[in-house]
Amino acid sequence: MAEDGGRPRRGGPRARTAGAELPHPAQLAVGVVGAGRAGTAMAVALSRAGHRVVAASAVSDRSLRRIAESLPSVPVVPAAEAVARADLVLLTVPDDVLPGLVGGLAATGVPVAGRIMVHASGRHGLAVLDPVTRLGALPLALHPVMTFAGKPGDADKMAGICWGVTAPEVLRPVAEALVVEMGGEPAFIAEDRRDLYHAALAGAANHLVTLVAAAGDLLREAGVADPARMLGPLLSAALENALALGDAALTGPVARGDAETVAAHVAAISRTHPALLPAYLALARLTADRALAAGTLAAPDAQRLLGVLAGPLA
Repeated sequence: MAEDGGRPRRGGPRARTAGAELPHPAQLAVGVVGAGRAGTAMAVALSRAGHRVVAASAVSDRSLRRIAESLPSVPVVPAAEAVARADLVLLTVPDDVLPGLVGGLAATGVPVAGRIMVHASGRHGLAVLDPVTRLGALPLALHPVMTFAGKPGDADKMAGICWGVTAPEVLRPVAEALVVEMGGEPAFIAEDRRDLYHAALAGAANHLVTLVAAAGDLLREAGVADPARMLGPLLSAALENALALGDAALTGPVARGDAETVAAHVAAISRTHPALLPAYLALARLTADRALAAGTLAAPDAQRLLGVLAGPLA
């Protein structure tokens, strides 16, 4: 664990790797800085695995309520104190706030040497932790591939999910052990591939919400009283097929090259929800490109279809 004044801090057994004394992730004292949705869920999961959450820091009312609901016995302290009390520190603030937080902690002189410093950002890898790594901290990027609601049951969602992990080679076993203890499966992501990794996840999950909500708007305009009831079975099947078959799962008028049907779609959306038209056109073009490349859309049909998507109505 971290050492102050030459005295080993509390914690589990140690393992020596490449000449360095590294903590084995057993019965660690955990500090939470930020108490975001993911960080709170991680703290609960680590507590269930036998670690001790000893301190948390938070600023917003929502974060304070989250701590009260999910970590009711954990004291709320300033960020520097949460770090000082811990062997493992969860830096779980928004992506854009993380660099400033890490730099600020390094500048304050709070003891970080020997402590495992973990962030849960999907975008960032290890470079964002450089200010504390230079002071002897042990850096890990552990990103749970899941969306959280900020509720006490969030930790239950971690069972069986994947985690995007970036870690120094010497710390990979520690990262893997922590992820497994939280019920997950680690997938190691190279430092220079974090942005691509995060773009894929954010595009799939966040844009899916926007797409489904927009489809619900169109259905309500068409007179459907319960769009969720209509969309649920369809989208569940589409997602299952897409995950299993990839582009071979494409169906519908774009994949078939039904240009007149797509033209009718464009006209209807233009009349009722013109703000949705650019997204429809962009996704239709991308779908056509992928169907053409996969061989499910013939070139002449694709040409007529793309003509509709680029024509006067578009």
